[in-house]
Amino acid sequence: MAIPLFSRSGALGRALSHRDARLFFLASVVSWTGLWVHRIAVTWLAWEMTRSAFWVGMVAFCDLAPAVVFSPIAGAVADRMDRVRLTMIAQTAIALQAVAIGLLIATGDLTIGALLLLEVVSGVASSFAQPARQSLLPGLLPRADLPAGVACNSLCFNVARFVGPALAGPIIAFWGVVPAIMLNALAYLFATATMPLLRPAQAERRGHAPGNSVWTEVADGFRYAGRHPGIGPILVFAAIASVLMRGIPEILPPFVERLFGQGAQGLAMLTAAFGIGALISGLWVAGRGRLAGATRLGVWAVAAQAVFTTGFIATPWFPVAVLCGALMGAAGSVHGINVQTLVQSASDPTMRGRVLSLWGMITRACPALGALVLGAAGEVFGLRWPVLVAMLLALLVFAWGLTRLPRMAAVLEVAQPGPKPAR
Repeated sequence: MAIPLFSRSGALGRALSHRDARLFFLASVVSWTGLWVHRIAVTWLAWEMTRSAFWVGMVAFCDLAPAVVFSPIAGAVADRMDRVRLTMIAQTAIALQAVAIGLLIATGDLTIGALLLLEVVSGVASSFAQPARQSLLPGLLPRADLPAGVACNSLCFNVARFVGPALAGPIIAFWGVVPAIMLNALAYLFATATMPLLRPAQAERRGHAPGNSVWTEVADGFRYAGRHPGIGPILVFAAIASVLMRGIPEILPPFVERLFGQGAQGLAMLTAAFGIGALISGLWVAGRGRLAGATRLGVWAVAAQAVFTTGFIATPWFPVAVLCGALMGAAGSVHGINVQTLVQSASDPTMRGRVLSLWGMITRACPALGALVLGAAGEVFGLRWPVLVAMLLALLVFAWGLTRLPRMAAVLEVAQPGPKPAR
């Protein structure tokens, strides 16, 4: 039953006017925020342990890179089993991984090798949680409100992606890394506890009865995305842009200390700026509640992010870097929300889990690769020049995206029908 107050407040209000959707979004933003708090905590911990940009990049790589192998498999599994149960198992594994790291830090037994191994465990679990959970959304909203719901869901992810680090900075500065890591465990336990309260449409709770092997369905997912005239090109565009630009937020501690001479409080200020920018732009995009123009926004946001990142890396003044960080967060949020909205809305329902697994692979594996390359290059060439080269390449990717924009928009900005949610 819709709540009139929300129903009159525009597209975002329509998405939030449904009980299951509100519960889903609340759990999503809590868990994702916890995850990003955790990521900043472990990268700061790795920096304190090693004073090496390479090892900081390796920690990010071990968390995010398993998506390359496991996300396509997870998407196929999510399309053939109970998605609620799969989500609960995966989210519990993430919580237990965080508890294990916190206990090892508290006892003084954590080594860089153990940290890398535990981050791999989290990366595998997250690869399964993402497509299973996100595939449930079309079963929680009426068909007419699905575009607004997809945008709201994307908002939750992209805002958490920057707000989480914004919370992590002060927590680490005042209380250390253990509370930040334990916060992630609590966040995922909360999200897991909410899953049985959801009432998704049965068709979205379980994708389809197993017919072919998992490997065949993985291959089908790649073929479907690759042959789609809109989904394939925009995923390739987002993947390359993510490799080039998303590595910096993954390994902020070396930039904060080496370029600007700041410590944990400087990290807190910079990550808060990312979060504020992402929140403001994310609310604006989600409030649009329509697909028209989303492709253009997603493409142009890459150019904006490249320009603001260049300003961030080129300035010697920390206040200017903070301002550029806010603008980077805003542009990244606009890009991520619009691309996820487009691919989720345009996907065939039987393929949604697999398509979302590819998007999950991009948002996890591509920043991991970017972080590893920037970390390694930073040890040899310094932090500024590798980033400037990456931003030049990102502008070339943007130019390619402009040439494909009209064709992509024509096929992506048409929502697919979906089942009505259970009531």
